[in-house]
Amino acid sequence: MIKRRHLLLAGIGLTLPAIHEAHAAWPADRPIEVIIPFPPGGGVDAVGRFATHQITARLPGVRFVVVNRAGASGQLGMEAIFNAAPDGYTIGAIGSLNVSTLPLERPVRWKADEFTYFANIVDDACGLWVLPNSPLRSLGDLVAALKRQPESVSVGSAAGVGSDDHLVLLGLEEKADVRALHAPFNGTAQVQRDLLSGAVDVASFNMSEGIVLMREGRIRCLGQASPARWSAVPDVPTFREQGYDVLVGSARGIVGPPGFPPEAARAMQAAFAATFADPAFTTAADRVSLPLRPLVGSAYRDMVLAEGEAVRVMFARRPWRR
Repeated sequence: MIKRRHLLLAGIGLTLPAIHEAHAAWPADRPIEVIIPFPPGGGVDAVGRFATHQITARLPGVRFVVVNRAGASGQLGMEAIFNAAPDGYTIGAIGSLNVSTLPLERPVRWKADEFTYFANIVDDACGLWVLPNSPLRSLGDLVAALKRQPESVSVGSAAGVGSDDHLVLLGLEEKADVRALHAPFNGTAQVQRDLLSGAVDVASFNMSEGIVLMREGRIRCLGQASPARWSAVPDVPTFREQGYDVLVGSARGIVGPPGFPPEAARAMQAAFAATFADPAFTTAADRVSLPLRPLVGSAYRDMVLAEGEAVRVMFARRPWRR
């Protein structure tokens, strides 16, 4: 019995260093899955890929694997992030508004205050877009058309009901006392396709998502729902400049599930903080036309929760449903 106990204790003593060594190896011993709750080609997808690429050099041995899990306006992917094993090997990119709007419409399997918040990357204002030959030359033209005949203009929203793309339309409708024919989509690429084909009259998606097509002369922006004109599109007037006090955009960042290992969370946050402080990061973001709003850790969490409170106020005033 004594010998067996000695052997058992010796075995425990031998295994403890191995366990410690495996834990200390984070994140080098296996890939970290990055869940994108939307299809490839949209703003959240672009930020997720850009952000994880930028911090790779500051996490020695890291390997990120991006997986798109689209569906239900981001609900499926966000539930996958929130309910992932909290072992440090699953993170995700989110658009912050969806975290707060979807629970107002239907049951979801997450709580906004329980995600592990690493860093916000951008705050991307919404825009309303038309084809170059559209008779609509301004928000005023759009409002006038809808006043003449309600729901006579179709407006496609890239991320569907309750998204920032939808809320900017609701905001304009409320301020101008008009009603458009809303067509919800499940991704930016899909609504851009239907705008370019003429299947919808107007499309609502974020400014960074439309800048390439605009520079190619394939689409035109009626207005950007930002406090001031984004420097990348200085010729596009804001909603406020055109008489409609509407501010709506998409803050996008990187989160993890609740219970993410504290040491790993601190390492991720430190990597983002160091990246944000590097001028090369700003240069790289400018190159791919990302409107930056860098926030790390608790500052990011506070922003998301404050945004959620504002959304609840809007929903109480004008509820939307699928």
